[in-house]
Amino acid sequence: MWGGRVGALLRVRRLQPAGVSGRTLLSCNAVSQAGSSSPRCWNCGGSGGAGREDGFFCPRCRALQPPDPTRDYFSLMDCNRSFRVDTTKLQHRFQQLQRLVHPDFFSQRSKTEKDFSEEHSTLVNDAYKTLLAPLNRGLYLVS
Repeated sequence: MWGGRVGALLRVRRLQPAGVSGRTLLSCNAVSQAGSSSPRCWNCGGSGGAGREDGFFCPRCRALQPPDPTRDYFSLMDCNRSFRVDTTKLQHRFQQLQRLVHPDFFSQRSKTEKDFSEEHSTLVNDAYKTLLAPLNRGLYLVS
């Protein structure tokens, strides 16, 4: 049905973002379903689910946690799941997230946190690039 460049982009968008192999991205609603089965912190064993600032840090020990596999790009970038995106707000959110998780800020932390930082940073970069470009945003919405 889809040929040429658009068909190739549709096939490419079905691939997982770099650095998050094997993770399935779900809708925004999945993020709010943190219940009693919330993940435990890899560092202190405390509840790493509800209460994590933007889902990145353990509220107990402040260790960076692995990326949430249920977050899609729209929820990660705090945007409505729509083709219309406020690009100024998107850019501000991108900068805010990179100040939280960029690998440069984790150079003195454990290898685990360095690895999680790289995964988060890659995911944030991919989300920003995808939602910033109208064609990529549309393809992401339909995939």
